[in-house]
Amino acid sequence: MTSTAGSPAQEPEAGIRLEEVGRAFGPTVAVSGVSLTMPLHGHLSIIGPSGCGKSTLLNIISGLDDPDEGTVEVLGATTPDDRLRRCAWMPQRDLLLPWRDVLGNAALALENQGMHRKAARSQVTGLVKRFGLSSFERKLPHQLSGGMRQRVSFLRTLVAGKEVLLLDEPFGALDSITRADLQFWLRSALLEEPRTTVLVTHDVEEALLLGDEVVVMSARPGRVAARYATSFPAGASRRELLRLAEFTELRDELLARLEEAS
Repeated sequence: MTSTAGSPAQEPEAGIRLEEVGRAFGPTVAVSGVSLTMPLHGHLSIIGPSGCGKSTLLNIISGLDDPDEGTVEVLGATTPDDRLRRCAWMPQRDLLLPWRDVLGNAALALENQGMHRKAARSQVTGLVKRFGLSSFERKLPHQLSGGMRQRVSFLRTLVAGKEVLLLDEPFGALDSITRADLQFWLRSALLEEPRTTVLVTHDVEEALLLGDEVVVMSARPGRVAARYATSFPAGASRRELLRLAEFTELRDELLARLEEAS
């Protein structure tokens, strides 16, 4: 038996690590000196003024781009290709293929990995109920509501089997009622399917609901202006969370920080 008495506490395994990351596009410096570390299966929300480099950071983490300076590590991977293999991206637009039904769109990531179409559809069939898509399996995208389309998009992202999920304003185009419903649905889905997630959003409440840490970025060039850890009851309803004193206090502080950062 190994004793841990008197030994230093082990740091949690890092899921994503950025050290002094900077990126410029010609004369425009998008981000500068960004250092972030988040644990495996951590949930990070990034908020900040428009143009502060939030999406640039997602591009860099995913391997679609590389920083001009600094280092990036995703589950131990440092090269763009290796980072890309570990990441799945869910954009604001669902990008569903209009000629494919729900099962076909959800199974696309598996088919791209070489799985036979029939086997891929069979694999995602068992998940549609959990994602609130029962009886919609054969529907085409134009027959779905915006919320349903985003659920299909998230299912497609999740079944890709990537350990890291990058969510770029995934509910930004939805009406407020549908958005509120999907925020809490996604919170529950991430509890059931642990992944290391980075969410970019302009919605402070969304950032708090879906992140166990919130980073506030400064105006361009984007830097980390502040970081806040969150700790809210996992089983609480959305309404209960919004009424918590600690939730409202942190929301108000984040809004004040955003005003300062703009």
